[in-house]
Amino acid sequence: MILALVFIPLLSALAAMLIRPDRPRRRLLVATAAIHSALTAACWVSPGTAAPGAWVGLDAAGRLFLGITSLLFLAAAIYASHSLGQGRAARGRQTEEDTGSVFVNAPEAVFTACLLVFLSTMTLVVSSQHLGLLWVAVEATTLATAPLIYFHRQPSSLEATWKYLLVCSVGIALALLGNFLVVVASAAPGGAHGTLLVPDLVARGARMQAPWLKAAFVFLLVGYGTKMGLAPMHTWLPDAHSEAPSPVSALLSGALLNCAFLGILRAHSICVAAGLGDFSGQLLAGFGILSMGLAAAFIANQPDYKRMLAYSSMEHMGLLALGAGIGGAAMFGAMLHAVNHSVVKAALFLLAGNFLAAYRTKSIARVGGAIRLLPASGWLWLAGLFAITGMPPFGTFASEFTMLREAFAQGRIALAIAALVALAIAFAGMSRAFLGMALGRVPEGVVAGRERASAVLPSFVLLAVSLGLGLWIPHGWASVLEQAARLSGGGAP
Repeated sequence: MILALVFIPLLSALAAMLIRPDRPRRRLLVATAAIHSALTAACWVSPGTAAPGAWVGLDAAGRLFLGITSLLFLAAAIYASHSLGQGRAARGRQTEEDTGSVFVNAPEAVFTACLLVFLSTMTLVVSSQHLGLLWVAVEATTLATAPLIYFHRQPSSLEATWKYLLVCSVGIALALLGNFLVVVASAAPGGAHGTLLVPDLVARGARMQAPWLKAAFVFLLVGYGTKMGLAPMHTWLPDAHSEAPSPVSALLSGALLNCAFLGILRAHSICVAAGLGDFSGQLLAGFGILSMGLAAAFIANQPDYKRMLAYSSMEHMGLLALGAGIGGAAMFGAMLHAVNHSVVKAALFLLAGNFLAAYRTKSIARVGGAIRLLPASGWLWLAGLFAITGMPPFGTFASEFTMLREAFAQGRIALAIAALVALAIAFAGMSRAFLGMALGRVPEGVVAGRERASAVLPSFVLLAVSLGLGLWIPHGWASVLEQAARLSGGGAP
């Protein structure tokens, strides 16, 4: 099943390069996404167990992130099939700001193939039980997404792609050094050989060599933290997310960052099993609160709505790291928040694509009256504001409340207050921007277009998921979240 999840998108990517007509290629993209979602659902209904020593297998954390990835990709594929058609009609009238959901000046075949390879590599990341294979898969995601970020062939796109490749390559090199140090830490003098299999590393627990493992975790945290967008290694994130087409931005923010977070969780679980949970937890909490504070400062006066969403992703990744670092019930909150942030942020990036197609600008000041011009997108944009800022009844409120309550319960008052201040600043900055875009005056010369179902339905469904999780968490979901939290905290699955 896992091999099918990995190889079907790869085969579809090859077919996408061979198919010449555009419409069949778009149908292939959506069909592959639907098949991947169906297979993912089968993995949830009948979860198998990985064979001892297997390099791939789906534990609770892997199933959770696989479910997020597959759902977001299906939504992005449906939206992209609409945007690709819209972009074909828009060829020949592009300016530098006419980028985002309008696809022009680049071959669809390359875009579709890279998008499918991206799905395959993310699937491999979440199913990896071997730190070496996980490292290879994370690096593969970088190579698959670079052409997607450069899709519009603008100077700003080239700069964003170059920064993305350079910064993430340095980060992934540091993660490789972390893997080497894990092997050293797991090798007992005169005893067992070193290993990179996560279940074996967790089982060895206290037999791990603490100094080497501490050094390994630092390298893995900085390495994968770079890909996750934690400060101060976040510099690639705002440029890449704002310059990429909107469906790609949705996947970068909602799915790719989770892949890097999972790599950090694997390393953290090993440290907890080795009795070094306080060490790794404090580092996670420190990087988390730094990321939240820095992101909030950039959100406060951000003039570009796609960059604002990118900095919001950075803030929420910091919140995930904070929850994982606090541990206990906050780890459950972090797992729940990973789901909620992914679906909400992906929905917002897709809606941002609708605004970009209508207003032809990413400037917040030049977008207004969205509720009148694009009623469905405008109202969903307002709903997204409440969701992304953690307002009830959306699931983000439940997950943020769970993490902050645990921080107060553990006596980490300073961390909790700092997080609340960062969230408040971000709320103020995003509210001003979102409300102005939705309720302000429609700029002169902007004409309303017809909102197609494929442009708004994916965002509606994703926001509905977060709303549903805020009202009720199904038993199956709760069970997976609990298992994933326990496993990521170094416990038994």
